Amino acid sequence: MNAKHTAGRTTGPDEDPGAIGRRVQRLRTERNLTQRQLAEPAYTPAYVSTLEAGRVRPSEAALRHLAERLGVTYEELATGRPAHLATALRLELVEAQRTLATGAAEDAAASYARLLAEAGRHGLDEERATALLGLGHCALETGDLPTAREHFEAAERLLADAPLPRRAPAVRGRAVAHLLAGELRYACYLLESAIDELNTSGLQDPGALLLLYTAAIAPYMDMGAHARAAQAGELALALAPRVSDPELVAGLHRSVARTLIAAGRTSEADASLAKAAEIYQQLQIRTELAHCHWMRGYVHAQDGDLAGAETELRAARDMLASKRAALYTAQVEVELADVLRRRGKDAQAQELLHRLLGELHPDRGSVHAGGAHRLLGLIHEDRGDPESAEEHYVTALSLLERAGAAGDLADICRLLGDLLRRVGRTEAAMDAYRTGLGHRASPGTTTLGPSPVRPPTA
Repeated sequence: MNAKHTAGRTTGPDEDPGAIGRRVQRLRTERNLTQRQLAEPAYTPAYVSTLEAGRVRPSEAALRHLAERLGVTYEELATGRPAHLATALRLELVEAQRTLATGAAEDAAASYARLLAEAGRHGLDEERATALLGLGHCALETGDLPTAREHFEAAERLLADAPLPRRAPAVRGRAVAHLLAGELRYACYLLESAIDELNTSGLQDPGALLLLYTAAIAPYMDMGAHARAAQAGELALALAPRVSDPELVAGLHRSVARTLIAAGRTSEADASLAKAAEIYQQLQIRTELAHCHWMRGYVHAQDGDLAGAETELRAARDMLASKRAALYTAQVEVELADVLRRRGKDAQAQELLHRLLGELHPDRGSVHAGGAHRLLGLIHEDRGDPESAEEHYVTALSLLERAGAAGDLADICRLLGDLLRRVGRTEAAMDAYRTGLGHRASPGTTTLGPSPVRPPTA
């Protein structure tokens, strides 16, 4: 944190008068100044001697006088941080953000870890929080969900006293980690609580709301709450900033910041870096582009254009794989396998599903693991192997029940019931149908009740 000034007293990460005194003495000696030369005309040599000995806590006015005489910034003298350190760190954090948006998560994680340690050494909590958020997003891309949650929770703790809009990215990251782990209701709870707090407390920050509404769409869809998903999408689109070429704009702000830093114009450089960071944070360009192909593939599949769907899903899969985003890649491959099966390519679909099931488990992608078992059940059923089909359907049912994916649960119960009825197990089929009807009884239900409050200006 930056130093805070109160009347007659300087506070900050380094409040030890002895440390400040030693710093003054070291800088004075390096510049070959006597205590008199440093003190005059505002102070006495005796005051400087007392200060250097650590027997007096200097006032803000005294530190500003001494800093000017020593040729350093006030902050450097008060805290021991090199001049412009925070701005230089922010520039490197934006570079790491660019790497995550356009390159490999592992490379970005190495940069974030180094910057986290450096920010920690100098007591820069804002920069530490930014590095932790970056590490959390890297862990999400690589599928390390427990580590992702730890980083997001640590960022929230550092920002505990900050306004909710500043904490929103950490809340969103934590919710996405729980979503990918199959904890749909808790993900909705985190997002809905934050949205309600923003909308009812006068903190309707458009950027924060955009992050939270877009994050809520996936768990709503997986839970069968399609009306809520549609409303979240509508509100997110209304909030979305209009940026024609976000990567170009972000790169421009980064380049401008470099020139401003070189000119010593740190406040202006900080403003440019903030703009670049906001664009990278909101768009996560390459990953989001892959998600666009993913959604286009889904739409093509719904419209019956299976060839177009396969092309789009393969493009999404290849882009995510190139970023080594293992969990997202596996999720796309489930949908790709469905398209392959519908195109009559059962062998390819089955091979793909068996391979990716090795990467998914109940605590890491349970909804999509359930989807993979559902598809394997359909393939075995088409081949006349009802026993294997039933085994996959039951496994899918167990995974989806744990995740609370209501829409998918109703579908798998119908498939299981139809299979059991065809083989003459009528009572078991009725039980499966009843289970499915129970999950269809309350469409749109998510966590604790009604959907989040709409923004007053929406």
